[in-house]
Amino acid sequence: MKIVIAGTGYVGLVTGVCLAEVGNSVTCIDIDEEKIESMKKGNSPIYEEGLEELMKKNYSSKKLNYSVDYKKEYKDADIVMIAVGTPERSDGSANLDFVRLVAKQIAENVEKDCLVVIKSTVPIGTNDDIEKYLIQNLKNNVHIEIASNPEFLAQGTAVRDTLYASRIAIGVESKWAEERLRIVYEPFKQPIIVTNRRSAEMIKYASNDFLALKISFMNDIANLCEIVGANIEDVAKGMSYDERIGSKFLKAGVGYGGSCFPKDTKALHWLANDHDYELKTIKAAIEVNEKQKLKLVRQARKKFDSFLGMKIAVLGLTFKPGTDDMREAPSIPNINYLIERGAEVTAYDPVGIERAKMIFGDKIQYTDSIDNALKNAEICFIMTEWKDVVNYKLEKYKNIMKTPVVYDGRNCYDLSSVKVSGIEYYSIGR
Repeated sequence: MKIVIAGTGYVGLVTGVCLAEVGNSVTCIDIDEEKIESMKKGNSPIYEEGLEELMKKNYSSKKLNYSVDYKKEYKDADIVMIAVGTPERSDGSANLDFVRLVAKQIAENVEKDCLVVIKSTVPIGTNDDIEKYLIQNLKNNVHIEIASNPEFLAQGTAVRDTLYASRIAIGVESKWAEERLRIVYEPFKQPIIVTNRRSAEMIKYASNDFLALKISFMNDIANLCEIVGANIEDVAKGMSYDERIGSKFLKAGVGYGGSCFPKDTKALHWLANDHDYELKTIKAAIEVNEKQKLKLVRQARKKFDSFLGMKIAVLGLTFKPGTDDMREAPSIPNINYLIERGAEVTAYDPVGIERAKMIFGDKIQYTDSIDNALKNAEICFIMTEWKDVVNYKLEKYKNIMKTPVVYDGRNCYDLSSVKVSGIEYYSIGR
C-alpha cells in the first residue's frame, strides 16, 4: 500500500520514517519546499536520536520520499495519515485549521478508495466531523473513511517509542478500516487496541493528561515536603514499589512542558467546560504546573533584594533532555522573569540554542559550555537535566562562579555530596 503522511513535525516525520523502516512505501508531505529538499539530503528538521540515520537509510532505498506536491501524492494514496499540528488557541481549545485544510486537499484530489487516518491529537468527535466533511466534498466517486490512530511517542525517544510501542490504538467504524490498519502495523508486532473513533481520541487525551496529573501531584507533594521536612525523593521511592502507582513520572521539578502535556490538558479541560462539565483534577494539574514553573526564581527573589545587573547562569533551555523543543519549556518564563528585572543571563544548552534565539533574540547570552555559563555568575538556575549537567562536578560551581548559589529545578545532585561541596544549594522538595 502507498502511505502518504501530511506533516513533517515530530509525529509525522517519525511516523513516516518508522513505517518505511518496516517495509512500507511512504511519502511525507510538507508545504515548505526548502525543508523538503533538506530532508532529501538526510537532514532532520528536529533533534531526535536515531532519526537522521533512518531517514538516510530509507530514502536511499526508495521506501521513503518527501514532496510538496500533495495533489499528485493524494491522488493514488491507499492511506493518508494526517499528522499536522493542533496548536492551542487563546482560550485553551485546540486549533483544527491545519487538519481541516488537509481534509480539503484530500477531498479534492483523491481518485481511489482511501483510508484517512488522523494521528494528530484532536478533540473527541473530530474524526466524525472530518469524515462527514470528506464525504460531502469528494470530487470523485470513491470510498473514503476516517480512522483515529493517536501516537504515544515521547520527544527524545520518539523513534524507539514508535518502533517498540507499548500499544497501538486504532479507532474505526468498519472492518474495512480495521483490516487496512492491521496490515500497516502487523510488522511492528505490538498489541493493537481496536475501539470506536471517539474512544481512541479519548485514549490519547486521557493518557497524556494522566501523566501530566502525576507530575503535578508529585510537585504539589514536593512543595509540602519542604514545609514539613520530608524528602520527596524518598517519598517517590517508597511510592514506586506499589505496582498500582509505578515508578515513572514521580520526579519532582519545575513543571512539565513540551508540545503535548500543556496543550492537551488545556484542550481536554476546555472540551469538558464546553459540555458543561468541569474536570477538577485536570484543572488542578494545570494550575499547579503553572505556579511550579516560577518556584525557584521566586525563592531566589526572597534571598536577593534585586536581580538588577546580576550575572545569572541558566543551565538547560529545552523542556526536557534529548530534544531541541522549546515549546512550553520552564526555562522561558524563568528567563523572561530574570531579564525583565534587569539580570544579565547567560544560558547553556547542548542542542536548544538556535531555537532559544528565536524566542529571546539578543536579550541573553548563549554558550555551549557549562564553564562559560558559570564564569563569574552570582546565581545558577538548572532548568533541564542534561547528562553533562547531572555529571558536572560540584566543586566547579564553587571554583568558577563569583558566588556559588545554585537553584536546581531538576534535583540533579545528591544532597550528601552537595553538603561537602561548599555551594549554597536549593532544590525541589528536599
